[in-house]
Amino acid sequence: MNIEALVAHYGLIALFVGSGIEGEAVVVAGGLMAHRGLVPLGAAMIAASVGSFVADQIWFQVGRRFRTARLVERVRAQPAFARAVAALERHPIGFIFAFRFIYGLRTVSPIAIGTSAVAARTYLAVNAAAAVVWGCAFTLVGYAFGTSFERFFGRFKPHGHQWLYVAGALVLMGAIVGLVHFWRQRRAPA
Repeated sequence: MNIEALVAHYGLIALFVGSGIEGEAVVVAGGLMAHRGLVPLGAAMIAASVGSFVADQIWFQVGRRFRTARLVERVRAQPAFARAVAALERHPIGFIFAFRFIYGLRTVSPIAIGTSAVAARTYLAVNAAAAVVWGCAFTLVGYAFGTSFERFFGRFKPHGHQWLYVAGALVLMGAIVGLVHFWRQRRAPA
């Protein structure tokens, strides 16, 4: 099975999972896949929106149900958590809608909102609307700039198993960036 068949087969599942775990980069990549015709554009938008929505609902429930758990306490100790709570107190609905667009607050915000007095029904409705806007917007960015990416990478045309090496290198670079970020967060003063 070649790489395009793999992407066509698992692309939407990967986009669903990746949009909830990683975020924008995965969703833009989903738009690029749609531009190349590997997945339908509408399906990519739906997978990105639903993946983001589900992940943020889960993190909201973690904050709501496990306020005193070690994981939530560690997240509360992060400076981004205090910024998220301050923004939430000033503009609750606006913040719920916008947090996924704000770098550095996307991960902690659903947990912070879960620990607040915001009603679960309110969060559900605003989170759903925001996930749709976010998923569609970033998917369209990848789709719209697909031609530019193809021109940029046009000279590089790996064949056969070379795609696996490229994908492996990208995953390895992502893992290294993630580990460096994790290490910096752990070493940051509380």
